[in-house]
Amino acid sequence: MTAFVESPLQLLCAVEAHAAGHAGARTRVLARADVPALTAGIDAVRALGLPAGLDVEPAPAPRRLPEDTVVVGDPFSGAFQAALLRAPRPPERLVVVDDGLATLDLVRRVLTGSPLVRLTAPPDPLRYGLGALAARRLRRVVAAGRLTLCTTIPLDDDALVGLRGLGVDVRPHDFAWLRSRPQRNAPDEATVVVGSALVADGLVHADRYAAWVRGIAADGPVRYVPHRRHDPLVAALLERLPGVTVDEPGAPVEIRLRGLRPGQRTVMLPSTSAVTLSRLLAPRGVVVAPHAVPDAWWTDRATPELRRHLGRTHALATRAAAESAASGASGVSARGTAAGPLRPGRPASVASRA
Repeated sequence: MTAFVESPLQLLCAVEAHAAGHAGARTRVLARADVPALTAGIDAVRALGLPAGLDVEPAPAPRRLPEDTVVVGDPFSGAFQAALLRAPRPPERLVVVDDGLATLDLVRRVLTGSPLVRLTAPPDPLRYGLGALAARRLRRVVAAGRLTLCTTIPLDDDALVGLRGLGVDVRPHDFAWLRSRPQRNAPDEATVVVGSALVADGLVHADRYAAWVRGIAADGPVRYVPHRRHDPLVAALLERLPGVTVDEPGAPVEIRLRGLRPGQRTVMLPSTSAVTLSRLLAPRGVVVAPHAVPDAWWTDRATPELRRHLGRTHALATRAAAESAASGASGVSARGTAAGPLRPGRPASVASRA
């Protein structure tokens, strides 16, 4: 079995899929070599001790997909779509693992048959055409009952019924392999801000974002963990703020922060991290607090559809926390583990009372 991954989260979820037996007895994970953050991701998962039968190595983007079982993290990727279309036939089985909230958009497009073009993509007839052809080939995989979705994102009942009605094998996971690994050191600060890619992607104004972090630091020391797609100028500004310690981008936050203790909290703008960290941390009594983006923060590049899509984060994080707490037998109730949207200006004090 072969897995192609292009981000640290995809890498981690590919390992989870293998450990759960969804990818076969042996899996060769090819991590896209031109994505710098994957180097730290590979080192991090290797340090945890890879499950038996799994190997990870950097590799160029594949020219064409093999014909056996293929694990992929981003069906919206142009590199993946080109490789899918160059192959003489679809793979024997396609296992899709999470690439953030894009999983929800993928589900919608599988159910509707829409082209595989991500929400943030600029209008481009050629890109739309590639996405349409890739969606057509993906529908052949679905129609043959050869698509597995291995996800930690909570799906609503209508989506589950629709996917299973099409023959998609949906396999939820809660990072069982990662939770089984020995704990590692975590930040000592009471508050950890998980950085967002929304600034680097030009979707949120940098000055409002920096002011938000400054407001959190006014209530006490903060550890800031940058997103792999971070704005260097914003990171440099945050390093100069009193009470803020800025980490280097590196291993996935799910690995870096899984050792947080009860009484600590994580704060972030809408992102997949709110959901994945809720899975990992909420049962242990760590507050995971996604912050709704005020309207004034958005730039003109953030479409209403994208804003609505990201706005689902809080509900998803709350549900993930509740599901994980219920299955964890830890005695920690889900209520209070995922705080509501935070008020701009003084978000840390609001989170502490949530």
